[in-house]
Amino acid sequence: MQVEDYFNFLAPNDIRIKGSRIGIETILYEYIYRAKTPEEIAGIYTSLTLEQVYATILYYLHEQEKISQYMTDWLEYCFNSAKEQDKNPPSHILKLKQIKAQRKLEKQIMNEHSISNR
Repeated sequence: MQVEDYFNFLAPNDIRIKGSRIGIETILYEYIYRAKTPEEIAGIYTSLTLEQVYATILYYLHEQEKISQYMTDWLEYCFNSAKEQDKNPPSHILKLKQIKAQRKLEKQIMNEHSISNR
């Protein structure tokens, strides 16, 4: 069995772990950037086997230059998506921000009222 047999290569920027909808970037982010052990990662993503987690890390180690670029592209995509969403938030996010601001104002008024009654 080849290490590539553990994956579905859907597109150059979309490699999933076979039998799941989890992309390799999810596992590798935990491993590279959060310094999680393979056992910890398997504990987080319980639909994956420890073998699949190790295969993902092994694939990264064998194809480090290619997968490092894959991860860089993915992180850049996430960053740009977050920036775009901050510029144009969905209506439910705007509503949540409005509720949060309203509660903060109510709390501030309650605090001021309790201070003035002392």
